[in-house]
Parts: sequence; structure tokens; C-alpha cells
Amino acid sequence: MKHLLFCGGGSAGHVTPNLAVMDALRRTYRITYMGTGGIEKALVEGAGYPFLQVDCPKLVRSFTPRNLTIPVRLVAAEKKACRLLRADPPDLVFSKGGFASYPAVHAAHRLHIPALTHESDLTPGLATRMMARLCKNVLTSFPETAERFRHGVCTGSPMRRELFARSRTEARVRYRLWGERPVLLVLGGGSGSRTLNEAVRQNLNELLRSWRILHLCGRGNVLADPPPGYVQREYEADMGSAYAACDLVLSRAGSNTIFELLALKKPALLVPLARCSRGDQLANAAYFCDRGLCRMLAEEELPRLAEALLALYRDDALHAALAHCQISDGTPAVVARIEALAPPENRSP
Repeated sequence: MKHLLFCGGGSAGHVTPNLAVMDALRRTYRITYMGTGGIEKALVEGAGYPFLQVDCPKLVRSFTPRNLTIPVRLVAAEKKACRLLRADPPDLVFSKGGFASYPAVHAAHRLHIPALTHESDLTPGLATRMMARLCKNVLTSFPETAERFRHGVCTGSPMRRELFARSRTEARVRYRLWGERPVLLVLGGGSGSRTLNEAVRQNLNELLRSWRILHLCGRGNVLADPPPGYVQREYEADMGSAYAACDLVLSRAGSNTIFELLALKKPALLVPLARCSRGDQLANAAYFCDRGLCRMLAEEELPRLAEALLALYRDDALHAALAHCQISDGTPAVVARIEALAPPENRSP
């Protein structure tokens, strides 16, 4: 059985698409994961895959003396990744991007092992640009992103199969979302969003007049004594149930989340991350907002959150655009690219 090494981390957004692809391939390949000791370690080991830890430095987008140590720490990470790949060579390395991917891709290049990388955002990040020359192809979620690379291929965004397999009725029973009011799902990313948390809770009484709310607020951010109709979760591993339960979504604008919402045809009000960002969330949100598939609210406009959500719910043009949206799961296209470079030796019936 051939061996695939997956890598990527630093945020859940780099890990969950990898897990979607890994789950699709686990019957026909032996799979290992390489990443840092961050969120990817917990998610990958929780899913039952072997994990190799190689801590890689991340560039901080502001002046800090710690950035001066990056070259030495990066060389150490590259050397460790090379030792691990020599000890158990994979037939292919698949990167989902982010700083945690670079040591594995660099090692694969040195050892003449083919590699692929996938970029989720409209504008490719620094790690993807660094790895592109080391990979056979740069796979992308957006067609425009693929055009930036001589060997770019648009596959769409990999998605977990269970996102499409949950019952609306069962999900609402699970979360105890009783009543006739529609359900608003609030997402702030894998670790929650302080800005969205505060905006929702400052307007909670007004929002609960129109909605029942399922709020994925991040670890350590649960509100004591929540009012009726307001359900909180620090983290939700079963996002299929969360999506199935809701009628509309308030969310940050990470690419993976947007593609999932569009594939599921969920109306979304996106609040792009404005600070500590290279602008990727704003570009992602604007791309789909310009196509009438979502609505966008700047952080400084959050005082009118309740009004914006009602406008979204009543937006017939947006609902019609979503009904005709052709975006779907990109996992099969990614799997096909992997199998083309490392054909499986056998297939399970």
C-alpha cells in the first residue's frame, strides 16, 4: 500500500480540508500527517491518523525580534523533516498550506518525492508562493487563483462528506432549538471571534426577538446563564449538524467556510477579519458578494447587526442566486490529482 504524507496547520482551516481528503483515501493508502504541535496535532490524532511533529516558525506580520530567529529555526525544521521522510519515505506529499507545511514540502523536493499544494484563498499566501516552485501543481479553490501559477489547477475546496448527511430535524433536537423562529448560526472560526462574540451578545435581546441562536463561540468564551433560545458551544466537531440546524449564518470570511456555506446554499452575512490579516478574508468575501451569493458587513458596521441580518433573511435575490449556485465539494477533484501522481496499488470493493 502506497504512503501519503499530508501536512498543513496553524489553524483549523488548514486541517479540516486535509481530513476530508484523507478520509476519502484511507482505504487505498497508508496516511501520515506532519505538522506543528498546534491545533493540527489534536485534530489529526483525534481522527486516528499517525502524527509527526516538526515545529516550524511563523512570520509575524509586524516587527518583533522573534522574526530574527526564523532562519535558524526554519533550517532546523527542514533538517528534521528530511530525517523523518528518509526514515519512512512517502510516495507523495500533499500540503494544505500555511507555515506548518513548508518543512515537509521542502524535504520532499530535496528527496525527489512529488508534492502537491492546495491554496484556499483568492489571493495566495506567502507559504503557497514559497512552495509553488517545489510542487508538481498548485491546486486552488478559486479559478482566478490557479491562473496566477504556470502549473495551477482549480479543483474547488475539499469538504467533509458528513456536512451533507445531517438531518435538519435531528440537528435541532440535538441543540434543543425549540420553537418556530428561524435559527441563526454564528461562526467565528476554529478559536472563536471576540469581535463577533461581543457584537452578538451586545445585541442579544434584540436578536432573540427574531431568531433562535446557535453560537460557536470558541474555547473559554461561554456566557454564564444564557437566555432561552440561545445555545452555545465552545467548539463543534460535527459541523454538518450545525449547518443542518440553521437558516442563515453570521460568520468570518475564511475561504473554507464560505465554500461550505455556498455548497449547502446557506444565506450568510460575512464579517471579514480586518486586523492581523493580509486581507485574504476581505478578498474572499468581496468575490462572492459581488456575485450576489452572500452579503458583507464591515466590523465598524456591527452596531446595525440586527438590521443587516433581517435584510439578509428577506433578500429574495440572494436566495435565488444561491439556488442556482454550482459550487460543490472539491474533494473528488483533489483525490484525482493525488491518484494521478501516486496511483493506488489496490482498491477496496
